[in-house]
Amino acid sequence: MQRGDFREAGGCCSLVLKHFPKAKEAHFLVGLIGIESGDWATGKRAFRNVVSLDEAHTAGWAQLARCCVTLGQYNLAEKALHNAVATGSGDPLVMDVIGNVFSLLGDQVTALEWFDRARAKAKSAFFELSRAKALTFLGRIEEAKAALEAVLGEKPDAALAHWMLARLERAKDGEHIAVMNDIAKRMPEGHPDAPFIHYAIGKEYEDLGAWDDAFSAYEVGAAARRKLVSYDEKAEEALFAALKSTFTKEWFAKQAKGCNAESPVFVVGQPRTGTTLIERIMTAHTDVEAAGELQQFGMAMKRVTELSSPKPMTAEIITKVAGADMKALGDLYMDTTKAVRGSAARFVDKLPVNYLYLPLIAAALPNAKIVHIVRDPMDACFASYKQLFADAYYHSYDQEEMARHHLRYLDLMSHWRAVLGDRILDVSYEETVADIEPNARKIIDFLGLEWQDACVNFHDQTAAVTTASAAQVREKAHTRSVGRWKKFEKHLRPMKAVLDTAGV
Repeated sequence: MQRGDFREAGGCCSLVLKHFPKAKEAHFLVGLIGIESGDWATGKRAFRNVVSLDEAHTAGWAQLARCCVTLGQYNLAEKALHNAVATGSGDPLVMDVIGNVFSLLGDQVTALEWFDRARAKAKSAFFELSRAKALTFLGRIEEAKAALEAVLGEKPDAALAHWMLARLERAKDGEHIAVMNDIAKRMPEGHPDAPFIHYAIGKEYEDLGAWDDAFSAYEVGAAARRKLVSYDEKAEEALFAALKSTFTKEWFAKQAKGCNAESPVFVVGQPRTGTTLIERIMTAHTDVEAAGELQQFGMAMKRVTELSSPKPMTAEIITKVAGADMKALGDLYMDTTKAVRGSAARFVDKLPVNYLYLPLIAAALPNAKIVHIVRDPMDACFASYKQLFADAYYHSYDQEEMARHHLRYLDLMSHWRAVLGDRILDVSYEETVADIEPNARKIIDFLGLEWQDACVNFHDQTAAVTTASAAQVREKAHTRSVGRWKKFEKHLRPMKAVLDTAGV
């Protein structure tokens, strides 16, 4: 398993379980293999077996909670997490898993408490990495920096720590770049940490205005990442085609009344286009709270269709969900979001990719608000290309694939506007950062709320931010990113050619 041979490792576990079906250690290893290989559903089943065999198995409960939250099954995750905490464990690795589950559930304060316990127990800088992530989310940047420096003091070549450190603040000189370039030269070809180090180098070169060096690093990082992920463009084309042909004006007009909840606000669009900025403007209002980037709507679609897939969404699911009970879909979404929202009048679900499901959202939740962030196509495409994502947006590591995806997105949004009309509020990123107040007022008015001046001073919020923008949104709105792609124009010809050919 440690060398990545999951098929062989799984075979070993299967052989053990054939003769010893109650061997909880083998079930636990099957769960870890599931996690390591990205098969979270298998991981969930395996850890459920572990805790059914041993109800006091803290690590089993913790890993089960981790699988459930990753799959968007938040209610089950909370129950498993409760059992993990209740059974207790002195193992710092288990404490770290528990902390990570709290982090995924959006409770960064409690997550940090568990990471602190793990570090105190083990006296190892290994746990500083998790602490640094939580501290960044909480806006405690200097403490996050100290935690990452502790990691690098123990493991100087830790690529993930270098990447996180580079993202905390703007580089002032090339000292850290020199260190990372040395690591990159020594890193074996195809190493899974290569993207982290190259994206970090690119980010700091960009901070210093060394545009060509920055792009070279981004390009190497993107190519390395593209080799590690599986992107099926044909399947995406089929999905978009199914969305357009299925959800028409005629389909929408036939839908019965959905769930009458008035609290959801969906902020959608492409990643790195200002969705977090708009969310922060909204959540500066006392009647609006952030729920995070929630997977619940997509999961609810799968549940009402009784279809499961390792992919986030498929054309088959789309075709089947069109005939589902929209009220049941809306009710299920509201039920499964209880664990991650409070009592405010409105909560923001800021998963950008929810743009795919806007007619379903509008039918299932007729009182929900939909805010779509619009950004210059080249800036939007380049912003994604230069960003290293966790387990999403696999189209973003190749210039032409990125541009073709963006064209499909633009075409789909045009179709949705024809179907939904004024149910969608388009908000321009460029206009908003150029003049915050009138655009913030337009958003708050769309939500049906009274204006509060705090919405202009969104950067003063102390609430946690759990996206790639965690460090940036602590500062005032700025226009530095508007037209940023032009600094790299000569390197972005493949991307631009695809958009130009399409007339975008």
